[in-house]
Amino acid sequence: MSESVEKKIQKLREEINKYDYHYYVLAQPLISDEEYDKLYKELEKLEAENPHLITPDSPTQRIGKDLTKEFKPVNHLIPMLSLANTYDEQDVYDFDRRVREGLPEGEKVEYVVEYKIDGASVSLRYIDGKLFTAATRGDGTVGEEITNNVKTIRAVPLKIKKPSGAKYKLNDFEARGEIYMNIADFEELNRRQAEKGEKLFANPRNSAAGTLKLQNPQIVASRRLNIFLYALFSLEDEFESQSENLELLKQMGFRVNPDYRVCKNIEEVLEVCREFESKRNSLEYEIDGAVIKVNSIRQQNILGSIAKSPRWAVAYKFKAKQAFTYVRDIVWQVGRTGAVTPVAELEPVKLAGSTISRATLHNFDEIKRKDIRVGDKVVIEKGGDVIPKVVAVITEERKKDSKPTKPPEVCPVCKSKLYKPEDEVALYCENPECPAQIKARLIHFASRGAMDIEGLGEALVDLFVEKGFLNTFSDIYELKKHRDELIKIERLGEKSVDNLLNAIEKSKSQPFEKVLFALGIRYVGAGVAQKLAEHFGNIDALIKADEEEILSVYEIGPSISKSLKQFFSDKHNLELIEKLKKAGLRFSSEQKKPVKDNFFKDKTFVLTGTLSSFSRDEAAVRIKKLGGKVASSVSKNTDYVIAGEKAGSKLDKAKSLGVQIMNEDEFLKLLDENKI
Repeated sequence: MSESVEKKIQKLREEINKYDYHYYVLAQPLISDEEYDKLYKELEKLEAENPHLITPDSPTQRIGKDLTKEFKPVNHLIPMLSLANTYDEQDVYDFDRRVREGLPEGEKVEYVVEYKIDGASVSLRYIDGKLFTAATRGDGTVGEEITNNVKTIRAVPLKIKKPSGAKYKLNDFEARGEIYMNIADFEELNRRQAEKGEKLFANPRNSAAGTLKLQNPQIVASRRLNIFLYALFSLEDEFESQSENLELLKQMGFRVNPDYRVCKNIEEVLEVCREFESKRNSLEYEIDGAVIKVNSIRQQNILGSIAKSPRWAVAYKFKAKQAFTYVRDIVWQVGRTGAVTPVAELEPVKLAGSTISRATLHNFDEIKRKDIRVGDKVVIEKGGDVIPKVVAVITEERKKDSKPTKPPEVCPVCKSKLYKPEDEVALYCENPECPAQIKARLIHFASRGAMDIEGLGEALVDLFVEKGFLNTFSDIYELKKHRDELIKIERLGEKSVDNLLNAIEKSKSQPFEKVLFALGIRYVGAGVAQKLAEHFGNIDALIKADEEEILSVYEIGPSISKSLKQFFSDKHNLELIEKLKKAGLRFSSEQKKPVKDNFFKDKTFVLTGTLSSFSRDEAAVRIKKLGGKVASSVSKNTDYVIAGEKAGSKLDKAKSLGVQIMNEDEFLKLLDENKI
């Protein structure tokens, strides 16, 4: 191997990366496709002859041949929060007021306004200038790795260009963006799907998100995904502003949407939002709003965040697109909690990139308020451009023999009498053995976010319930006893059954928080399950806890605590948990490495008010790393209340209970003294 071959390979890579950047990022091709293909094939040939010179960041390594067997969990450097939504201009003025109230008096605020791209969020981590991992948002703290699939997007640099004379290290950072599919590419994909007789995709967003979770990167590459980057985070660099970060991303070779604006005040922000909305239908991709961010990173840090969203940014959602259609029928569905909800069967109509044939009617009170009837001509829209709903009835076109809709008296599936709690609008089927509830609970239990039993979807659950194999969660782990019967079922066969049984066995390794979420306890979503698992450590401690102790968990409210106590007071649920324990499911968290003794260890803290050094969430993370606990409410079990600016009722309660109070300076000093 001569040195000239190595230099030639390096030169070809640099040329191809340059042409990729100009074609996919700048949309300014420098050479013809034929010339590009010639260079690419030459590089492939040289690498094939010299395999020891192949590197992960070579352009030839974008599309792997190996299937992705599993999407591993990835911890984000900084939580990947979602944005709070605003729907009218008054909401935007209110956001501006809250921002100014949260900053030192008299400080001026600049905003950056960007398109809200309708796609799938992704976090790209780079170490030493090279793409290390790509991950989905997940629950905001932990996402799923999709590196192999993201590498197929040629607008994503495998190796960054370090800005010349940059004042930042940029050795380890996360670039965040939105992966999307152009409308034309989406329509072409659906045309190909139709030709093959396969199911069509609902809209560009769903097709992008679904494509990212495919196991075969070669199929992903064929679907022409694209990306816009919009954020930059690092634990070693302190950036100055969002607008500077967008420029930095561009200099590093990332694709940044050029239509962002820096605004001096909220009036300018609203002008830009109106302009963006007027351009909406002329763009090559879907947007569903504008994102408004405080430009200064220092000010962002002062404002911090609440549980799920930053205080320094909001999404201004555009008015939903609407369409006219007719109500063919109103059907009632039974969910896993027994709630019976109405759904309108519609004359199919195209709306916001997808064909709509069903729409939620929420509950009977909603039907009665809008007087929705079978046969009515109605206006439908996608709420937040996601869930179709009926917003109005064209009563002047109603037929004379039309009859008002009546609520059902019995469950549409098991015929049990329905019950309506006094403080709720929903109707409930209280029969725990109702087949519809059983099926819905089992589907939830096996879903990706819960036990992640690949292959046990709606169709198989329906089949196994009807054939008597499944009635409750523990029955899933008894299916192996019925293998001989299962392989005789039409459409299954030996290989499919063995794959399913292997997936069931593999699900036993799911962590405690996933198992807790899988149980389907009302109000216990994935995020709540994680907090409860982290706080209590095992199911027995959670079962024994009283409502006050559950309420003390950071961000857990009374509805959740009441629901948990109700669930664990049912002997059938306790028997089910025992069966699942015997089956081998994890009902305790993995033992963490013991934390050395320090001031914070084993103490309970409550955070209140605004901290200037970091957000309350970031403060909570630091306390937990030192072995402390963070509660959301003050009680006799609280050791310290950390009070920032504008502390409210929690501070008053701490004083009344005699709980020790710590200001931010004292807290920072203790953090510094107790580093581990």
